[in-house]
Amino acid sequence: MGEVTTQDRAPASEGRVTITEIARRAGVSVPTVSRVVNGRSDVSPQTRARVEDLLRLHGYRKRPAAAPARPLLLDLVFNDLDSPWAVEIIRGVEEVAHAAGAGTVVSAIHGRSGDAREWMRNLRSRASDGAVLVTSALEPTLHEQLRILGVPLVVVDPTGSPADDTPTIGAANWSGGLAATEHLLSLGHRRIGMIAGPPRLLCSRARFDGYRAALEAAGLAVDESLVVPGDFRPESGFTGCSALLGLPEPPTAVFAASDQMALGAIEALRRRGLRTPEDMSVVGFDDLPEVRWSAPPLTTVRQPLADMGKLAARTVLGLARGERPDSPRVELGTELVVRSSTAPPRGPS
Repeated sequence: MGEVTTQDRAPASEGRVTITEIARRAGVSVPTVSRVVNGRSDVSPQTRARVEDLLRLHGYRKRPAAAPARPLLLDLVFNDLDSPWAVEIIRGVEEVAHAAGAGTVVSAIHGRSGDAREWMRNLRSRASDGAVLVTSALEPTLHEQLRILGVPLVVVDPTGSPADDTPTIGAANWSGGLAATEHLLSLGHRRIGMIAGPPRLLCSRARFDGYRAALEAAGLAVDESLVVPGDFRPESGFTGCSALLGLPEPPTAVFAASDQMALGAIEALRRRGLRTPEDMSVVGFDDLPEVRWSAPPLTTVRQPLADMGKLAARTVLGLARGERPDSPRVELGTELVVRSSTAPPRGPS
């Protein structure tokens, strides 16, 4: 073994020795000591023995490798996942999360408190860094649990008025409903039906209010018989349009509060041997990717679903870093997209 002289001996109170100090006492470079510590073979036997004696003398212990930083994890929660609308939101969230090196867990709670509580248990066990809640409602106690856990929350298309400190992301639903109805009015339609969305949702109520505002601005009162309920699904669009067609004087145009309901309405017309837009014009809301390929391609109001998902993900990642959003309430713009499902009414309206 290499010889250790008394000048190498350090008092017990010296504290933890560093590789730099070992290198100085051994008369070698720091990289040489590092190679010995890490078991490398490219060190002479004499030098290795000298360094190892000093390492033992000073009780040097190799620092444990730092544990790799845990990747960020986001929870994305929907009421239901059986809609291409949800896919667009997921696409936006995933794009931002992937760029940030974060994982995404997607869940559906189906409006049931039991499912929401189970989701909360799972979130707690996986130590999520943030949650994005989409058109879903959580019990106040679950909101409080998120606060206690320190899990930031962002709500997309809130079902009601969330807590004052909860950031929300939505679309300009009122102006979208206004634009859809104004488009039909500009074509000459005066009897305009509406297949409304679930009244519990703020976005549904805002789209109806836009419809009503456009009619009133044109000097027309809302005819309640021309407003039928829906739930954003194709089946309710089919049922709602069928009900409108059964009226003694059916409308000449329909504004459906979602693209899926608009497609259901077009199918109801087809099954009665009627054509869109020759017999009835139809406008949707969302601008889902498939509606440009429907027969006919659908006139609709585009809401930036993927952009809403991106902004929600950026906001919740910022909250996780301790940042505050510039504004707690954000509405992204909507845009009327005119395709082939709307035309002037046939004959006098």
